[in-house]
Amino acid sequence: MRRERGSASLELALVTPAILVLLLFAVGVGRLAQARAEVDAAARDAARAASIARFPGAASADGASAAHSSLEEGGVSCRDLAVSIDTSGLTPGGLVGATVTCTVDLGELTLLGVPGSRTVTSHFVHPVDTYRGEVR
Repeated sequence: MRRERGSASLELALVTPAILVLLLFAVGVGRLAQARAEVDAAARDAARAASIARFPGAASADGASAAHSSLEEGGVSCRDLAVSIDTSGLTPGGLVGATVTCTVDLGELTLLGVPGSRTVTSHFVHPVDTYRGEVR
């Protein structure tokens, strides 16, 4: 019995780093999932803003602005951000699509300085109001 004295402390000292690594990995995966959800929200907001616009040029500008604002509010900073608005269906009853592609630095995302990046892409389609008037 005397020979086992202090073995619990030694085991705890050996297991603690592994537990911390697992915990930090779980935090990193959670933050990546949150970033993916924020990109989804940005695509949804971009499509919604574009579907309200009257002209294709304004729809593209409004959609891009909405995506940037949504990501900024969500706390996601992208190394590379691309917002593409499909205005081919910008007619009453049509569909307007938005695609947002964001490259996120993993080091910034996990707060651990992990090298590398992850590209997250989301696409959303929003209907244009059927009864809205057309501008001529």
